[in-house]
Amino acid sequence: MTLLSVVWFFLIFVLIAGYFILDGFDLGAGVLYPFLAKNDHDKSVVRRSIGPVWDGNEVWLLTAGGALFAAFAPAYATTFSGFYLAIMLVLFGLIVRAVSVEFRGHDPQWGKIWDGCFFVGSLLPALLFGVAVGNIYAGIPMDAAGNYSGVPLLGLITPFTLLCGLLGLAMFMAAGASWLALKAPKPSDMQAKAARLRLPLQIIALVLFFAVSVYGHFIIQPDMAPVLEIARWIFAVLFVAGIVVSLVLAKKKDCDLGAFLGQSVSAGCLVFLLAASMFPNLVVASADSIGPSITLMSAASSELALGWMLGITCVGLPLVLVYHVILYRTFRGRVKDDDLSHY
Repeated sequence: MTLLSVVWFFLIFVLIAGYFILDGFDLGAGVLYPFLAKNDHDKSVVRRSIGPVWDGNEVWLLTAGGALFAAFAPAYATTFSGFYLAIMLVLFGLIVRAVSVEFRGHDPQWGKIWDGCFFVGSLLPALLFGVAVGNIYAGIPMDAAGNYSGVPLLGLITPFTLLCGLLGLAMFMAAGASWLALKAPKPSDMQAKAARLRLPLQIIALVLFFAVSVYGHFIIQPDMAPVLEIARWIFAVLFVAGIVVSLVLAKKKDCDLGAFLGQSVSAGCLVFLLAASMFPNLVVASADSIGPSITLMSAASSELALGWMLGITCVGLPLVLVYHVILYRTFRGRVKDDDLSHY
């Protein structure tokens, strides 16, 4: 284990956290779309709330995948080949979601079809991302070469991974409700409904978090690094605190931004809790696996490659952050009727 490999392990989780926070709320908005938006105007508001930002948010996922390939190629190969069908479903969902957002406002004759694509394209990634995370945490069967040797797709579904998928879905939906409560016109029925949905969705997320934690600790019993035990407790407490703060702020008048930020903090803490729980494993081997777990020590690229990647990241990541600041500042505020012409 080297310093650069450790740095890149946590940098990849930083990128995943960025995706989980940013694309999480627009995936959640898409899942809530048919339940909150009951007329064409409300549907346009939902699409407009994420329309200017969804493509920039997905950059974090692409960057995380590229970083995993460059820094830990064996882990990339095992996960992307073993989860091939699941990944194709995620990509299918992301593609049809993007198309439906752009086409829905210009093709009213196929409006119901595009609405359905928007919902399904948001639901599939929101659910399957959590299932995938549950598998790499709980362990997958691998052969001696490190290839996934289980049943494609259906072999990834277990009670634990399904709980992880539902936890991810609940977090996305809570983030989506918080985002729509922040962006929808106020006063409006949709804004009020989104604001009311935050409480039950966040409570569901908390219950699922405790269920996943208990299941993982007492049944999965992963081998976690003792040196990061304090960090795990800190991130777990911060996760719960973020949800609680979001709930408290949501009850105050004109504090939708604070509620959204509290939800975002809890989402980031959940990702970092996963990182602290998995370290130094990248992909855990199940008990019946022939091959060993894929770790930092067995999968890291050369020090030269990791060093060059770190230098490029020090230049590129601040530029991406500046882009996001400009983007969200440009499209700040609630959606107005004048903004709906394209959507």
